[in-house]
Amino acid sequence: MSQPPVPPTLDRGAAARPQPKPGIMDIHAYVPGKATAEGVADPIKLSANENILGSSEKARAAYASAAGQLHMYPDSRTTILRTAITERFGLEPERLIFGCGSDEVFQLLCQTFLEPGDNIVQGEFAFAAFAIGAHACQAQVKVAREPGYRIDVDEILQTVDGRTRLVFLANPGNPTGTWIPFSEVERLHQNLPPSVVLVLDGAYAEFADDPTFDDGIDLARGSENVVVTHTFSKLHGLAALRVGWGYAPAAIAEAVDRIRLPFNINIPAQLAAVEALRDEEFQRRSIEHVNRWRPWLDQQLGGLGLDVVRPSAANFLLVGFPKAGKTASGAEAFLSARGLLVRLVTNYGLPDHIRITIGLEEHNRAVIEALAAFMHR
Repeated sequence: MSQPPVPPTLDRGAAARPQPKPGIMDIHAYVPGKATAEGVADPIKLSANENILGSSEKARAAYASAAGQLHMYPDSRTTILRTAITERFGLEPERLIFGCGSDEVFQLLCQTFLEPGDNIVQGEFAFAAFAIGAHACQAQVKVAREPGYRIDVDEILQTVDGRTRLVFLANPGNPTGTWIPFSEVERLHQNLPPSVVLVLDGAYAEFADDPTFDDGIDLARGSENVVVTHTFSKLHGLAALRVGWGYAPAAIAEAVDRIRLPFNINIPAQLAAVEALRDEEFQRRSIEHVNRWRPWLDQQLGGLGLDVVRPSAANFLLVGFPKAGKTASGAEAFLSARGLLVRLVTNYGLPDHIRITIGLEEHNRAVIEALAAFMHR
């Protein structure tokens, strides 16, 4: 039988059982996309924005080659991957931060800069990991409105105060898929206090092809308070291996490295990530696939009378349903019963929406066929 929550004023040292520090049990745990469907043996998973083409054959071979090294500790400096990223993007190796996915990089930044009473600022529909990291440090999360499901720089600037230490901006955003041009990112940076770290989460940046878009690497190169993060989970299809990295000012990278746990990127993950980075042909095919089927899926969903949040520059679409009658939860259940897993985003404050990863042709057509049946039944 679960115990009632202990009031935060209780002397934890005198408690009858160990008590988490205040605020921990108020955190909403991360909810991943569904991976199973009741009564369906092998469902089509379009709920987690994974690369539907899988991963590079070269990366898989590199992963398999690590079998003989399982008794060894990884290189704590992640040297081979650090070198590969340095050469690919022309970056300074000492300014790279590596994490068990981008999530750990966000957590490390929160641990480095936040203390009780500080706050982060994020968009209204921001990725859940930002807030989890902040709350774990007993910091506050301040939310800036996103009119039209899109980051608004003025709203962020109005939300920043004297205790703000970090501003998190996912561009393109998750779960919205929307983005802002680089000129707006620059305006945000120019108007932030120099003591505030601007974190640009580029998990889906490779799928954004508009000429006004930029991931912010060059901005970070010449700034003292900009960190850009990327992941190998999306474009490169290595979600199972959890490899993320950030490019930061040297002073920030050095500070983060003081608390980063050793050996946080394992040997198979390092080897696979290096080969994934080198396999530009697989990256090209992955981007071309999204560029081909994202507009098709957008058009078909709109034709069903659904409200597609535009413009998406990611490998997924956010789709709105009427508030009465044909609901998002009803659509998700209908699709799940047919072995098509999509993502409900109620926990992001979007109870009338589902998020759909761009699938293979047969997946996309199956989703449209099922949603047509749902809307017209």
